[in-house]
Amino acid sequence: MLKTFVFLGAPGAGKGTIAELLCAKYGQVHIATGDLLRAEKASGSPLGQQASEYMVKGLLVPDELVVTLLTNKLASPEVKARGFVLDGFPRTLNQAQLLQRELDKDGLKVDLVVLFEVDRDLLLRRLTARRLCKVCGAIHNMMFTPPKVENVCDSCGGALYQRSDDTLETAINRLGVYEQETGPVINWYEQSGQLRRITGALEKHANFAVFCQEYGLE
Repeated sequence: MLKTFVFLGAPGAGKGTIAELLCAKYGQVHIATGDLLRAEKASGSPLGQQASEYMVKGLLVPDELVVTLLTNKLASPEVKARGFVLDGFPRTLNQAQLLQRELDKDGLKVDLVVLFEVDRDLLLRRLTARRLCKVCGAIHNMMFTPPKVENVCDSCGGALYQRSDDTLETAINRLGVYEQETGPVINWYEQSGQLRRITGALEKHANFAVFCQEYGLE
């Protein structure tokens, strides 16, 4: 059975959701670099302290440091035993090449690189659909879990609002950055023969069923 994956896709493509479902069912370790950086920072390790110096200043952690943290995690006994799903990384060609170099050095490999493809209009609808409650913080999604009463929280009756980073303008910018940065990564993996494409346009459980059927996991 396939055990190690890299998931690529635009913001809103559903790769994180499928990663969570896959790991819950088959036991792989779900690895998102943001979570990894925060955990390493909290641990107080030397690498975590280095990363923290950039994070507290609001700066991007250098690719070399991120890849070092990542390959350390991938080489851990837990991940070697269970496999992994690398969620949304690499984002740039430099990151992809650094990651491959370190994987080769440590004798590690990725079974499959999966690109989740979704129409741009649907991505924009997904990225702008989130609403939060001003009172209790509950999250509603206007596409998938809309409130029973418009703009009113189902949990506590508080008013719902849209965060500034969920607006259409921000969503368009996020997709533009993704296309510019990750387009070369997609081409690089495709030329290497590692990339497979799959739809991310369905409801999450339907997407997961298609994914499992496509790759013989069920």
